[in-house]
Amino acid sequence: MKLQFSGHESFICKHFWLKKGYDFISQEGDFNAESAVVDLGVGRNMVISISYWLKAFGILEAEGTISELGNYLFHPQTGVDPYIENLGTVWLLHYSLINTQKASIYSLFFNEFRRGREAFTKAQLQTFIKRKLEDGQQKSFSGNTVNSDISVFIRNYLRPVYKETKIDVEEDFTGLLIDLDLMKTYTSKDADDKLVDWYQVESKLQVDLPSVVVLFSILDNPAYGNSIAFKELLTGNNSPGAIFALNEAGLFSKITAIVEKYKGITYTETAGVRELQFRNKPNKWTLLNGYFKD
Repeated sequence: MKLQFSGHESFICKHFWLKKGYDFISQEGDFNAESAVVDLGVGRNMVISISYWLKAFGILEAEGTISELGNYLFHPQTGVDPYIENLGTVWLLHYSLINTQKASIYSLFFNEFRRGREAFTKAQLQTFIKRKLEDGQQKSFSGNTVNSDISVFIRNYLRPVYKETKIDVEEDFTGLLIDLDLMKTYTSKDADDKLVDWYQVESKLQVDLPSVVVLFSILDNPAYGNSIAFKELLTGNNSPGAIFALNEAGLFSKITAIVEKYKGITYTETAGVRELQFRNKPNKWTLLNGYFKD
């Protein structure tokens, strides 16, 4: 798949943008029309950014039609959380952002770059992305484009600090993903003994991550059969361990909760082999319905 690192116009995804964009498309709005600026009440660059984030988060399909997830969350009559008031919805959207791979940096970071490391600098992430582009023989992106994407990626997750930022922090405090509290920052010396900003996404228990969202991501993964090794769930591509930054104890806790709540799902440890097993795979949307109705 061709890697993509532009389209957001340097804007993070704000909390209300997905609902605003969904309503706009539902009313047959056209992001390319001059009237979109007036209809959405934002500048032209923000119109472009809203369109981009709708596709990146999987609310719109590539051809511009509303996705199943988009209708599930935002439909005016049946949407389960149209104003994104439930933190579980934010975790679900975080998963979808990585899974769609429309914005390549999110999948690359959580599935590949983080392996074996928790702290990183912007320069390290830039070097990694440059190598991925070279390996894929992609030469269409400039260093400035990649740097902008890295900056937006960090700002999407990192809670702003007034005294340390030069950007419009009030705007960044409206970011959709910052409440997940996935990213921290600190200042320390690098290998060249220079003082630089470091960023950290720590694998941990993720106590506010609903187990049903973890189960949804497992059921949504076409690579998984009826028996899935614990190690694969912890470290595999698009695994819950990778996507949600779960450590071993955190993943085990989520699996335990899943097994206790849902019939037909078991967890076994035999001769050192740990597996999650499905007698019959339940419908992922039905499970989410149970969560949101509670």
